[in-house]
Amino acid sequence: MSDLIFPLQSLKAGQWFKLICGASFQDLPAIRSLALVYTLAGADCIDVAADPAVITAAQDGIRIASQWAKIAQNKGFPGINKPWLMVSLNDGEDPHFRKAHFNPEHCPPDCPRPCESICPAQAISLEGVIDRRCYGCGRCLPVCPLKLIDTRSHIITPKAIASLIETMGIDAIEIHTQVGREAEFSQLWQQLSPWVSQLKLLAISCPDGEGLINYLQTLYDLISPLPCALIWQTDGRPMSGDIGQGTTHATIKLGQKVLNANLPGWIQLAGGTNDYTAPKLKELGLLNDGITASQSVAGIAYGSYARCLLSPLLETLERQAMSLNTSNLLEDSPELLWQAVETAYSLVSQLKPLGNFCNA
Repeated sequence: MSDLIFPLQSLKAGQWFKLICGASFQDLPAIRSLALVYTLAGADCIDVAADPAVITAAQDGIRIASQWAKIAQNKGFPGINKPWLMVSLNDGEDPHFRKAHFNPEHCPPDCPRPCESICPAQAISLEGVIDRRCYGCGRCLPVCPLKLIDTRSHIITPKAIASLIETMGIDAIEIHTQVGREAEFSQLWQQLSPWVSQLKLLAISCPDGEGLINYLQTLYDLISPLPCALIWQTDGRPMSGDIGQGTTHATIKLGQKVLNANLPGWIQLAGGTNDYTAPKLKELGLLNDGITASQSVAGIAYGSYARCLLSPLLETLERQAMSLNTSNLLEDSPELLWQAVETAYSLVSQLKPLGNFCNA
């Protein structure tokens, strides 16, 4: 089955699974391993930072997964899908496009370092923020006793994205926006539109706000007609899925709101998603029950929860590589690889049980 048809079938069947590595996450070994594992587990799309090194790491993971696909199938995993690769850009200030920063020399010696213990990415050390690991969740900001931590934001330009589409085979892009940015979005779209015909998917991610539906309708009028599929990503509570089950309520509520508006395109949840999201959607009759796209959610994107799910195994791989002076490539440790795939599939299977895999 072609890599074009399969993800579209997943959207139509309400079985779309997207892995979010993060627009600011640049830990190359982790990204390579995450792409490898979630590809074997059946992901439809992998969302990474608009950074050539990051894209290359994800592509390498996907390539290695293709070599293990037959073994994965024999073990009872999907193992046959080539996910679309997505990068994101923003039309203004956005928490997904920032990193924490502080000068460790200003920290008192007796500080209990609550920033280090609360960081879900293990991105804070005695030397400060480990830049490649920080993905901008912001949890460290309010816990610093002396308020020494701030953030550094960045904007990904359409020109940078166009270059990646042309040179690196990007399949999809996601535009992060907020209510009230019609002018900023319009300017971005004018610069980006010449390259949209080369894409398989456009996603628009937007948090809730007063006048949301009118804003999304305005955006749709701006981008129409589209030569590719369209996803509305309802960003309920950004970068919080690993905190607890309750974080998913915001994105489900927002998803229902956008569904009720009957906008053209698919609805996909994000922001606070975890292993409670799909069961709750099914309980509400909003997922994978054979009804039309205008009445159901087409899929779910998982970020911090999906990454944290594999963190213990990836940490084991890193420790093993350091202590034994061996490779930190996951495929060189088959036992760890299949433990990781089994763990990832425990999440993917909530959307696409193996018996229904590829059923559109």
